[in-house]
Amino acid sequence: METKIEIDGTIYQVDMSFDNILRYYDLLNDDDIHDVLQVEAALRMLIGCELKYDIQTKWSILQKIHYGLIASEKSTQPAVDIQGNPMPIAGNEGKQPYSIKQDAEFIYASFMQDYGIDLIEEQGKLDWRKFLALLDGLKGDTRFKEVVNIRTMELPTGKGSAKQREQINKAKKVYQLKE
Repeated sequence: METKIEIDGTIYQVDMSFDNILRYYDLLNDDDIHDVLQVEAALRMLIGCELKYDIQTKWSILQKIHYGLIASEKSTQPAVDIQGNPMPIAGNEGKQPYSIKQDAEFIYASFMQDYGIDLIEEQGKLDWRKFLALLDGLKGDTRFKEVVNIRTMELPTGKGSAKQREQINKAKKVYQLKE
């Protein structure tokens, strides 16, 4: 997996660790930080140094990193939004079925259960794209997948299904994502 980018003939190593990319998305979503500071801080987070370019060039470099490495359409990973969450799945009323941030505990427990991977110990090591691939590959019996299944479960119809609908609606309410 590519982790380097060339800028004016200089090769820079991009920190693609999952925790760094999650912090990067948090930074971009922080409305209290001015856009110029977001771009400069994001580049420092990703390549570890300050670049001596005007802000437009820095923005172009950040876009090149973002679309070339982090949210690459060429990647086998799902397309991600600006929060780092998968893009909406068709047929799910346009809503994404999970949030990496809100479901962090479920994700952590599921990685331990399925892969024996302690995500806390993997900070700074596990590549973002590998993280997404592992997340997508979690088995159905993990807590994370169970919660996603509850959120996406269709309500039964027909005679005698009122009790089932009520139970499913209760579960959906317990595990619903916050706006």
